[in-house]
Amino acid sequence: MRPASLPELRAAAQSRAADLIEGIRTLVEVESPSSDVAACTRVASVTADLMQSWLGSPARIREYGGRPVVQWGPDRPRILLLGHIDTVWPIGTLERIPWAIDGDRLRGPGVFDMKTGVMQAIGALALLEADQADGVAILLTTDEEIGSTTSRDLIEDTARDAAAVLVLEPSIEGDLKSARKGTSWYVVQITGRAAHAGLDPERGINALIEGAALVTECVAWANPSVGTTVTPTTAKAGVTDNTVPDRAVIGIDVRAWSGEEQERIDALMRSWRPSHPEAETAIIAGGINRPAMEESSGRALAELATSCAFGMGLTPIASRAVGGASDGNFTAAMGVSTLDGLGAVGDGAHADHEWASAAAVPERTALVAAVVASLHDGAGS
Repeated sequence: MRPASLPELRAAAQSRAADLIEGIRTLVEVESPSSDVAACTRVASVTADLMQSWLGSPARIREYGGRPVVQWGPDRPRILLLGHIDTVWPIGTLERIPWAIDGDRLRGPGVFDMKTGVMQAIGALALLEADQADGVAILLTTDEEIGSTTSRDLIEDTARDAAAVLVLEPSIEGDLKSARKGTSWYVVQITGRAAHAGLDPERGINALIEGAALVTECVAWANPSVGTTVTPTTAKAGVTDNTVPDRAVIGIDVRAWSGEEQERIDALMRSWRPSHPEAETAIIAGGINRPAMEESSGRALAELATSCAFGMGLTPIASRAVGGASDGNFTAAMGVSTLDGLGAVGDGAHADHEWASAAAVPERTALVAAVVASLHDGAGS
């Protein structure tokens, strides 16, 4: 790994700003919704080509659980740069929201979450002239936006011997993410009995009424004093307007700052029963997904990043706890020091107004390079 001073890293990143932005464009213009494995395979190939071009050695595209992942560097690194190349945007979004540069704003589906961060990771290791033998790796998955149920084992195995995990998810208003809530989600099916709504409704068991009861009750399980939220998100019931619905399906999102709170809500969810003795209920999908990422996991790395930013003359960088989760939750729960939010500066994740700051791209690329170099040299470990 090439030694370089902090000002040198910033200057080197600035000199490649146009190339970095062109790399972001290349990624954004390959649409990659999580649900479309063929599309994810295409973006994995393009990403691997970028790595080869920028880093001078090939990346590996692996199939893991039927999905592509992209890896560069050792299978068990000491420093892991973690991200994903899938997005929430369906094929065809690029026609409606095309790649564009609007002043300082880069636009296009997935530009903020998180293809800019992916390119910044690649660019950072290129600035350092990192070698596959340096103990640094990049791992990019394609199912993060749908819960990482397939890639979780690979992420945890890759991070098992790591001293640090740097997550290239987007920042929060420029701040790093030193803690994240844990996430749980549930799809609950309630089964009743159909009947004619006009002739004999009393013979039916109204699954919609039972589902409404679940929606009302589960909201009360939240605990605002410790930040636990329980949010009903979707509801489906009934087939015709004149039939007592025999089935209702309710989606529920749960966020909490601690594993204890996630377990508490999980127990309540699994013990809930409809009021009608003949109605049945089942959790047909979901459960505890990502464990909470506690503040202590990323504190030292956040301090290191702040120091590196100061040394490069960048705008002071803060860190904060956020409600959303990422794959960094998995590595933090393993006890591996994890810092998130090192990716794009911008706004609009999962929204039509999604954008990333062009001016911040070389700055954040240099910052990631500086943190990696410091960790590699033993600082902050």
